[in-house]
Amino acid sequence: MSTKKKKKKWIFVKFLISLIALIGLIYLYGTYIEPKIIKVKEYKISRAEITDNFNGFKIVHLSDIHYGRVFELTDLKKLVNKINDINPDVVVITGDLIDRDTKMTKSTANSISEELNNISATVGKYAISGNHDLKFDEWENIISNGGFINLNNSYDTVYKKGYNYLLIAGLSSFDDKESIVNKNQKTQNYLNSFEKDGPIYKILLMHEADYIDELENNPYDLILAGHSHGGQVGLPFIEDIFKPKGATKYFKGHYSIGKSDLYVSTGIGLSNVNFRLFDYPSFNVYRLVKK
Repeated sequence: MSTKKKKKKWIFVKFLISLIALIGLIYLYGTYIEPKIIKVKEYKISRAEITDNFNGFKIVHLSDIHYGRVFELTDLKKLVNKINDINPDVVVITGDLIDRDTKMTKSTANSISEELNNISATVGKYAISGNHDLKFDEWENIISNGGFINLNNSYDTVYKKGYNYLLIAGLSSFDDKESIVNKNQKTQNYLNSFEKDGPIYKILLMHEADYIDELENNPYDLILAGHSHGGQVGLPFIEDIFKPKGATKYFKGHYSIGKSDLYVSTGIGLSNVNFRLFDYPSFNVYRLVKK
């Protein structure tokens, strides 16, 4: 073999080794490092409807924790501390607290509830079920024992130092095939009972954001959703591959839908594949501000 051919072969071997090493590093980073880096995304929502007593009101939005896949008890403890450092007024979970492949035991359920109960919120804590949560009969008890109010297809009113109040409503996962109109009927009946006044600001929790388009005369000012995980891989041109049903149109970030602000969280945990790349686990913090 000539010296020239040997040199070309050596260049190819070095390239191949470098490529394998790069792929290996990306795999290790996306499997073991990035899934443990939780970012906080902060948004200011300035609206004329916000009154003085709710000016600066903080909402922490958690979604898609998928407890039991790669997110375990030590991770939940760290998340709780991170939330409490923010001193939120309200904490919400928009589904998939538990991963469908989790082996649920009484001990596991108690551990999750105990840590959820350690989350501090000055006003209240609310949750809805995601499609993974539907597998577990224990979900409702876990939420309740964790100090969260189950808002599946229901609502609550929120007061803070005054007579003006917010409404927070929730819809369970659409994997049960029930229409959004039926799921929202209880809340809509409540809102229809007012000729004037009523809640100054209306918030909706849902898991799969795309179904909001099926709700005619949408009454909500702020809609919070999850389900998409942001695709888990943030590379250009390929994120469409990872869009799940129910999160293909409203995928991540902020959208304006009529008078509504819709925010889709990219979530904290992993689903289907244990890998994240350039799409960090995160939760959102919204600060309501009087305009």
